[in-house]
Amino acid sequence: MLWHMPTDAAAPYPTIAARARTPRLGVTVVTDLVSAIVRGDLAPGSSLPPEAVLCEQFGVSRTVIRESVKRLEEKGLVTVAQGRGTQVLPAASWNLVDATVLSALVANDATLGILDDLSTVRASLEGVIARDAAAHRSEADLERLRTAMQLMRDTIEDEPAFNAADVVFHQAVGEMSANRLAVNIVGILFDQARESDRFHLHSRLETTLEEHERVFAAIETGDPDEAEAAMRSHIADAWERRRPPSPKR
Repeated sequence: MLWHMPTDAAAPYPTIAARARTPRLGVTVVTDLVSAIVRGDLAPGSSLPPEAVLCEQFGVSRTVIRESVKRLEEKGLVTVAQGRGTQVLPAASWNLVDATVLSALVANDATLGILDDLSTVRASLEGVIARDAAAHRSEADLERLRTAMQLMRDTIEDEPAFNAADVVFHQAVGEMSANRLAVNIVGILFDQARESDRFHLHSRLETTLEEHERVFAAIETGDPDEAEAAMRSHIADAWERRRPPSPKR
């Protein structure tokens, strides 16, 4: 729904699309403002409407608006300057791995460019994680990975269960890596990809299983080069299979 600005407002400020009020008002305001900035409703260099206008549009207190603006500033979307108000920053300043920002980018990605970039970055990072797993695997690690691999084999006829087993496999590989930063970033990227309906188009399960078997074999035999190559190839090829047509590439 839209919260309309007061008719006596001194300046023509954009009306921010806002959802129905919830107990977590601050979260809702931040999410809606992030979406407005990502969509371009609030362009770089422009100013956020004054507190009074935002309070009216969202139906919240000044305290909620001030806290929400602080969250936007932390995410790199705005800067607060004395005497100039709150200005929207260009995309180069945004924290793109922030879950709220990334979610808005994916949701408003008409050309799938963000999901393309996300898959490229994820392939690189998961390749590094698989290499690390192959180089430092323990028998306990391998046993967990064998269990995850067998779960994928056992669920090949049940796509939802297979997809859940796929997640378990990647988590098991991540647990074998000492590169916690890469694992954390991959988790954020993967979570956001999975939230997009366009990521969940049917993928050939037999092919996906074969790709995981290759990753598993390389880690089990302790071949870091092959583990990295197999994981990179799997992530890139899996996205190409899922990717729907779009006007631009």
